[in-house]
Amino acid sequence: MLSHILHFSINRRGLVLGMAFAIALAGAFALNRLPIDAVPDITNNQVQVNVEIEGLTPLDVERQVTFPIETALAGIEGLEYTRSLSRSGFAQVTAVFADGVDIYYARQQISERLGEARESMAPGVEPRMGPISTGLGEVAMYAVEFAHVDGVGATIVDDEPGWQADGTYLTPEGLRLGTDVERIAYLRTVHDWIVRPQLRTVAGIAGVDAIGGYEKQFVVAPDPARLLSYGLTIADVRAAIEANNQSIGAAPIEIRGEGHVVRSDGRVQGVDDLAEIVLAVRGGTPIRVRDVADVAIGRELRTGTATHDGVESVIGTTLMRIGGNSRTVAKAVTERLDGIAASLPPGIVVRALYDRATLVDATIRTVRNNLVEGAALVIAVLFLLLGNLRGALIAAAVIPLSMLFAAIGMERFHISGNLMSLGALDFGIIVDSAVIIVENCVRRLGARQHELGRLLTREERFATVYQATMQVRQATLFGEAIIILVYVPILTLSGIEGKMFHPMAMTVILALAGAFILSLTVVPALVALLMRGRISEQENLVMRWAKSAYAPVVEATLRWRWFVVSSALVAVVATLLLATRLGQEFIPKLDEGDMAMQSVRITSTGIEQSTLMQREVERALLTVPEVAYVFSKTGTAEAAFDPMPPSVSDAFIMLKPRAQWADARLTKAALVEKVRSVVERVPGNRYIFTQPIELRFNELLSGVRGDLAVKIFGDSFGDLLFAGDDVASALRLVPGASEVSVESVSGLPSLAISVDRAACARLGLNVADVQDVVGAALGGTEAGQVFEGDRRFDIVVRLADAIRRDLPAIERLPIPLPDEGGGERFVPLSSVATVEISEGLNQVSRENGKRRIVVQANVRGRDLGSFVAEAQEVVRTRVQLPANTWIEWGGQFENLVAAKERLQLVVPICLALIGVLLFATFGTIKHAALVFTGVPLALCGGIVGLFVRGMPFSISAAVGFIALSGVAVLN
Repeated sequence: MLSHILHFSINRRGLVLGMAFAIALAGAFALNRLPIDAVPDITNNQVQVNVEIEGLTPLDVERQVTFPIETALAGIEGLEYTRSLSRSGFAQVTAVFADGVDIYYARQQISERLGEARESMAPGVEPRMGPISTGLGEVAMYAVEFAHVDGVGATIVDDEPGWQADGTYLTPEGLRLGTDVERIAYLRTVHDWIVRPQLRTVAGIAGVDAIGGYEKQFVVAPDPARLLSYGLTIADVRAAIEANNQSIGAAPIEIRGEGHVVRSDGRVQGVDDLAEIVLAVRGGTPIRVRDVADVAIGRELRTGTATHDGVESVIGTTLMRIGGNSRTVAKAVTERLDGIAASLPPGIVVRALYDRATLVDATIRTVRNNLVEGAALVIAVLFLLLGNLRGALIAAAVIPLSMLFAAIGMERFHISGNLMSLGALDFGIIVDSAVIIVENCVRRLGARQHELGRLLTREERFATVYQATMQVRQATLFGEAIIILVYVPILTLSGIEGKMFHPMAMTVILALAGAFILSLTVVPALVALLMRGRISEQENLVMRWAKSAYAPVVEATLRWRWFVVSSALVAVVATLLLATRLGQEFIPKLDEGDMAMQSVRITSTGIEQSTLMQREVERALLTVPEVAYVFSKTGTAEAAFDPMPPSVSDAFIMLKPRAQWADARLTKAALVEKVRSVVERVPGNRYIFTQPIELRFNELLSGVRGDLAVKIFGDSFGDLLFAGDDVASALRLVPGASEVSVESVSGLPSLAISVDRAACARLGLNVADVQDVVGAALGGTEAGQVFEGDRRFDIVVRLADAIRRDLPAIERLPIPLPDEGGGERFVPLSSVATVEISEGLNQVSRENGKRRIVVQANVRGRDLGSFVAEAQEVVRTRVQLPANTWIEWGGQFENLVAAKERLQLVVPICLALIGVLLFATFGTIKHAALVFTGVPLALCGGIVGLFVRGMPFSISAAVGFIALSGVAVLN
């Protein structure tokens, strides 16, 4: 078979080279379409279900929303586990599936189960699934804001849209915005109705999330005293608005032969129409909405805010669909934002804040530079060793052709191009077979010329090339088989480590397969075509020098063979002892270039106070010379992809290019400490430092944001909190512990309104009658919508903020009594309920159906493996867990343990395969064992290298050692 292929390649060399050119074109086309990202997407296969429901405490949300959803999802094929979060008015259930489960199938199954679960959930609950995206989905973030803060420096033309001389902003619709609240609310309107619709049309976008500003609402704020004086209720106001905000039609009519559509448009057009709606007639006088309520364009009760360089803003996030090309999508978003700028109102701009393409481009530059430099070195070495420029170029041609061949396979198998997959290509391995073939062909051609004393004829040259290739083909085939077999066990890795290293292994295998095909076809064809004329059969100067230098070393080694062997054994044993001193970590962290910082405040901090505090933090960060700009998200965004309480902010610290730093030699760790020293001057915050992508991965993979998560499971929150505090105290004693924190599950102030059932019964009231009034008055009730072109805004009836914050006023809320024919009668809320402020739960977290609390920590200045080992011992000796509670160790450590268990199976398989192949090649155990001795000696060098560099042993190092064992045997 090989003989026929070689004959064909040499005799039909033009056809073979044409086919190689076609493969190169196909590879270039595939490379252009290849998904490109900085790192592999290691997010597990998950679907998020979000529920917003006002008026329920975390415990009520758990009982009436979260638990029914968890129960309904149980048993779906491929479901591995669920985790959930229940907060006041919000719930999120994350269902994690096995990697092989199709995401669309999983979403369909969840959708069907949610329909079944509605019967068990609280009335009005509408669960919705999150966008089809992953941890790498946030490809771009941008801010919608005024080009000039407060109009300072703006061009002013009175009565034209834009900033006015009196400091207000005039919108194109004619609204004059005079307050910060009105302006930030208008920015949100611009985003939701101008920016977002255009971004949704970008190919590859799964959704556009938004946070910050206020959603525009038409707010009707009744005065309880005025309502009472007219004998009206909030329900009467809502009913009247709904009845006066409708559009109806009738059957068409024909007039003079023409058909006419009948339409009666009774929709309100704005504030004035709302104010004029009639509620009732008293003594022949109509009572309008404006007589009992204030009507104005208002703001939502928001759960999240956004800031940029210390100023409130509206921040949008584009979420890429699973499987998309992040670089392509991010660039498309940037281009679309540039186009959107022309459609924005005067004085309003869209500023790009985070662009994944920047990181991807930097990664591509790194990989490209490494590949080009590696290829140049390989060509230079080949020229020095072969002493023949044509031969060096023929062997080097295998490098780009193999890469393009691999690109075709990568596109076919949906493997993204990233730092792991492309950076793993080893040109020395890829070109090895071609070098052996070219070197033997050059040597045989030169020897044949010397033997005949003349230049070879065409037929003689072809025959010599054929014989030279066949002579070494078995050796080269063995070498390629060794390397491929070494990488095959890596494909058995599962979980996060599998997603991390499968692309690398597949890319290398594809490139080696391409090199194998090329060495049988293109290389012989090129040698036969190009190696004409006189060829020197003598070794070049470099090879002669290398042999002369190596000969005495070999002689000394043979003379002192027992000393050499014993020294090697001692070196192996010493290195194994040295390996026990290496630390352990899961995967080395990629320097993303920028930083992320989480600001955590006491649980009771409200959204507005948190925003003020975060603005102070941002102003402090801007004093750091290396910081270019800062933007933050506080609380929960619209899509709730990453729900946070109002007391927590995520800040994205975008750094200047290193050349512009005050000290370009400053390390990233030193910069983190420099930033920490600055922000710690701002009181009331606790800080956790990480990186943007790393932050999302940790949150999505384990539900926590730290390197280490100690999960405490149980039933009683008292026991969980007690155990959590003890575990946190123990962790703080371990050297290297940083940012140790206990999940905040309590300490949230709540306004508790407890209905007195007996009092209600005496007055003929139902509990629901009281709760309906309280819910509508304090939480608000929707009463329709106002349409402005294609825009629509809710009409909300709720008490004014000043009354909602006044406890005595709340106690005086009028509760209507049942109508007994004597007119409306009311009693104050205090007569049928008690109103008091108490401290309650902030959230309820669950995993696999059990309540849990998390103690998380980051590790600084030491490896994760040794830290966890010491932490487990400290916790075991110092913490006495209450009954019915238990601990599980998670976070990055959980991934490390799973990967180590898999490697304990993979590595022996890999070594066994090498041994089998060696035995099959040599036929004797002695010769196979002799060659195999190169493996432990090669590993010695790798371990010493890690120790000298101060690097811990990681899963990446383990995979590198697996590849190194194949190279050692090959050599």
